Amino acid sequence: MSPQLEVQLIAIVIAAACALPGVFLVLRRMAMMSDAISHTVLFGIVIGYFVTRDQASPLLFLGAVLTGVLTVALVELLNSTRLVKEDTAIGLIFPVLFSIAVILISTFASNVHLDVDTVLLGELAFAPFDRVTIFGLDLPRALAVGSAMLLLNLVLVAAFFKELKLATFDAGLAAALGFAPALIHYGLMTVVSITAVGAFDAVGSILVIALMVAPPAAAYLLTDRLSYMLMLSALFGSASAFLGYWMAFSLDASIAGSMATMSGLLFGLTWLFAPERGLVAQSVRRNEQRYAFAQQMLAMHLLNHESTPDEPVENELEHLISSLRWQPSFAERVVQRAERDGFIQRSGVQLALTERGRTLAQQASLM
Repeated sequence: MSPQLEVQLIAIVIAAACALPGVFLVLRRMAMMSDAISHTVLFGIVIGYFVTRDQASPLLFLGAVLTGVLTVALVELLNSTRLVKEDTAIGLIFPVLFSIAVILISTFASNVHLDVDTVLLGELAFAPFDRVTIFGLDLPRALAVGSAMLLLNLVLVAAFFKELKLATFDAGLAAALGFAPALIHYGLMTVVSITAVGAFDAVGSILVIALMVAPPAAAYLLTDRLSYMLMLSALFGSASAFLGYWMAFSLDASIAGSMATMSGLLFGLTWLFAPERGLVAQSVRRNEQRYAFAQQMLAMHLLNHESTPDEPVENELEHLISSLRWQPSFAERVVQRAERDGFIQRSGVQLALTERGRTLAQQASLM
């Protein structure tokens, strides 16, 4: 397998692994917790290195995961005081832990390969050169770790789907049914920490944040079903990784940066063109509602003056413009739509209701 293909596989697997827990972060309105965790795990890695003096020690991984959980606990503790909101608590906790890690690296480990830029941006191009042998297969370490993360996340989501769904949408009901939403919450945050730690060595913390937030947010705009949201999120994440790689290849740019950009671009397209929640669909719907309301006003106006002495004057199009204070172009479009929909008939400058139009006016008057 060529290094080029291996880089794409690594990115796709890690993107799907990050997207799965990201769905629950987005639904819980905790998307920025991924930002906090993906940065503060550096503190755990640094502390683990100072304890072991071995960059390959599993204690670095354990320290990073525990630091992610500690971040969540500190945010919850600060938020529980009700002196600050959760977003403020996140903004206070993670810069402190991340800054301490940066200071420790620059002061005491400047000659050790714990590079802050690499942690932030990653370098996927070098991932295929760090290899391990598993079951006789020579694989990039990042691909093995990413596949293990993806498998773990899939198993956990499948095994605890009902609990995660209930605790996410109705924590009170989950507690009443004995599901321990606090335990589920910290379990989810532990999974987020494990995923962030496993991913950021290859792709960097910036891309971890992008993959945990943008694909789930795009999926959220397309469906209300959690199962579909999980599948779409993984699909969008994988597509961002694949398209981002080729964008970087064609522009000779940062792979991680291109993938993050592509994830934002896919979200932007979804935000614009989602069938129900997209900006274009909302604009069309508001426009249709505006004309529907205007047709009701027109029908009620015509009905109120039907069979009265002033009907010939009140039911002229020109009089409608001044009476209802409509722009001439808007009034003409409303009349054309009402005529097309069978609510009115036009005879020269005079407008008259049809039976369907009278029914519309009567229904509108009862609302």
